[in-house]
Amino acid sequence: MIHRVYDSEKDSSDCHRIWREVGWISSKGEEEAMDVFMSGGRVLLGDVSGSAEALVLSTPGRVRYLSRDLDLCAVCAVTTGYAGRKRGLAGKLTAELVALDAAEGAHLAGLGIFDQGYYDRLGFGTGPYEISVTLDPASLKLNISPPPPVRLSKDDWELVHESRLQRMLRHGNTTLLRPEVTKSEMMWSRNGFGLGFMDTDGKELTHHFWCSSARGEHGPYSIAWMSYGNYCQYLELLALIKSLGDQVHAVRMLEPSGIQLQDLVRTPFRNARMTKRSEFQCGIRAVAFWQLRICDLKACLKRTSLQGEAVSFNLHLTDPISEYLEDDAPWKGIGGEYTVTLGPSSRAEKGHSSSLPTLEASVGAFTRMWIGAVPASGLCVTDDLAGPEELIRDLDRILSIPQPRIDWEY
Repeated sequence: MIHRVYDSEKDSSDCHRIWREVGWISSKGEEEAMDVFMSGGRVLLGDVSGSAEALVLSTPGRVRYLSRDLDLCAVCAVTTGYAGRKRGLAGKLTAELVALDAAEGAHLAGLGIFDQGYYDRLGFGTGPYEISVTLDPASLKLNISPPPPVRLSKDDWELVHESRLQRMLRHGNTTLLRPEVTKSEMMWSRNGFGLGFMDTDGKELTHHFWCSSARGEHGPYSIAWMSYGNYCQYLELLALIKSLGDQVHAVRMLEPSGIQLQDLVRTPFRNARMTKRSEFQCGIRAVAFWQLRICDLKACLKRTSLQGEAVSFNLHLTDPISEYLEDDAPWKGIGGEYTVTLGPSSRAEKGHSSSLPTLEASVGAFTRMWIGAVPASGLCVTDDLAGPEELIRDLDRILSIPQPRIDWEY
C-alpha cells in the first residue's frame, strides 16, 4: 500500500500546513484542536518529494439501523496540499483507510462530501436530504418554562461527550465514539457555549446543546448538536433556544428525525419573506451532504430485521474501490455474487441460485436502498441498480423504512 502512518512528532507541522492550505485552520488554537482531533483517529499520509502532501483520517463510530447498531469507519478528513494535487493520492489513501478499518471489523464506512460524484468511485452512495432550518428563536411556539440550565464550556468536553453517547437514537443516527472528537469540535467552535440540564444527583448531563456564534450579538447562531433522551427533553432545549430570542435574531439547526420543525414555528413563510436576503434570513434548506457504503455485507444483513414477507434474490454486486487498492491491501471490497434474503431474518451468502431473480447493483446503490435513503424503483432511474420489475416492487415493499438521519455531522 502507498500510505505511511502519521507520526505526531515528525509530521505535525506538515499536516498543519496541509490544513492551512485547504482553509480548514488559520490559527494556533485551531492547530491545537487539529492535534486533539487527530489523536482520536487513524491518520494516513501520502508523501511527495519527501514530505507529507495528503492526509486522511478515520475515527470509529456506530450507525443505528432501525433498532440495532453497526460499526462505522467514519472518514472525517480527506485533504491534499498544493504540491500533491492531481496525483491520485486522496483516492488511494481513502481506499486504503477504508480497507484497514474494514479488515478490523467496520461494517460500514461513511463520510461528508465536498460535492457529488467523487466518492462514488470508492463505492459510497449518497444519503437522503438533511433538513437545515434557520429560524428566529422568538418565533418558536412553545409554552414550556424549563428550570435554569447549567452553562457548559470547552472544559466540560468529557461530560458533554458522555451525554452525546447516551442520547436517544433513531434510524441512521451516527455516533463517533472517541472523546477527542467532541473535545476538538468544542475547541474549534467560534465563541462556543453550551446549555443543558443535569440529573437530580448532579453527576450526569441528561440533555444539552452546543452552539457557536459566527457573528455579533444578534447572530446568526449555529447549533452544532443537540443531545437528549426523549422528545420532552428536546422541547426543553428548544425552549432554551427560544429564551435567546430577545437578542438573537437567527439560529440554524438540523431538523431531527421524527420532528417537523415547521410545526413549532409561528408564521414561517412570513418570516422567510421578511428576512429575505438579510444576514438573518430564515428558511428551510435541504442538502444531501453525507455518503455511506457497506463494507461487510453479511454482517450488515445479519443485523437487518424487516417487517413483512421476505424477499430472496441473487445479487451481482460491483465494488469500484478494488481498483484503488494494491495487492497487499488487507480487504479488497465486497464485489461478487451473492444470494440474499431481506425480511424478518435477513442474510447474504456467496453464490448464485438459478431459481431466484437477479438484482444487479453497485455497492453504493445497494447501500442507499438498504439504508432507506432512496427506494429501489428510484435507484433504477438514477443509480447503478437494475432487476426484474416484480423484484423491484418487492424491494420497495420490504424496505419501506424511515429515512436515515445522520444527527452527528462529521
